[in-house]
Amino acid sequence: MKLLIDNADIEKIKKVYEFYPADGVTTNPTILAKSGRQPFDVLKEIREFIGEDADIHAQAIARSAEGMVEDAHKIVAELGKNTYVKIPAIEEGFKAMKLLAKEGKIKFTATAVYTPMQAFLSAKAGASYAAPYVNRIDNMGYNGIEITQRIHDIFLNNDLETEVLAASFKNSQQLLELAEYGVGAATAAPDVIFSLVKNDAITSAVETFIKDFEKLVGEGKTMKDC
Repeated sequence: MKLLIDNADIEKIKKVYEFYPADGVTTNPTILAKSGRQPFDVLKEIREFIGEDADIHAQAIARSAEGMVEDAHKIVAELGKNTYVKIPAIEEGFKAMKLLAKEGKIKFTATAVYTPMQAFLSAKAGASYAAPYVNRIDNMGYNGIEITQRIHDIFLNNDLETEVLAASFKNSQQLLELAEYGVGAATAAPDVIFSLVKNDAITSAVETFIKDFEKLVGEGKTMKDC
């Protein structure tokens, strides 16, 4: 399962990359708006940091299918290869997906996915990824993990090449369940990623090892000093 960072704050992105293996960054219009900067200034800064081999996802904003296609061309022209254009899984979005698939030049991710049927139609329209909103689905009274797993199964059972890009997480347990299930990718906020191994028992065990070693060889000393 690919692990992506759902954020546009370059300092937070750098911090995650410093400690954890990440496969790229996802953004959405709301995340970009929080920066208070021009969208492509932010996106190009992210691309420069993560490199051209990492994935970056940015959303088309136009309301019409033709406008979404134009947005898609602009996004890829600015951000280069391994750029996925997020297209909403609505009527005009499906039309845009079909147009982009026919062109065959731009990879795209179906976004704002709440139902398995949205995901299925997106896959049929040629999407590389479909992004179900796990926590938002939970908040609607359904089981976001279960819906995401069903989408994954639909893709496999119908021999569709589309993969799940699960989004909208509230805790590390949700990520773990999808990793165990083998979905294609997940994107999470930096706080969720940092919580993946945040555990007092782990920290305590490591501290005990260090203190016991220092009792043997001296405070502040490590293996290089022996």
